[in-house]
Amino acid sequence: MPTVRKTITLTDQQDSWVKAQIQAGHYTNDSEYIRDLIRREQERSAQLDAMRAALIEGENSGAAQPFDVQAFKARMAASHG
Repeated sequence: MPTVRKTITLTDQQDSWVKAQIQAGHYTNDSEYIRDLIRREQERSAQLDAMRAALIEGENSGAAQPFDVQAFKARMAASHG
């Protein structure tokens, strides 16, 4: 996969944090750490998008219906023993 070189600016505190993560053996270098942060954010963003879509689907599904807990339990017991 082609790569692009970027230059970033960190505070001293942020740089110390990154170095500590590398020294702890979590990452081999700064770039690996930053790429991992980006991957995590991409995954988090995809999860949020999925939740938003599910909420919209729920809102568009119509008004809520009464839920009979006892009837549900009886159906589950009958179908799953």
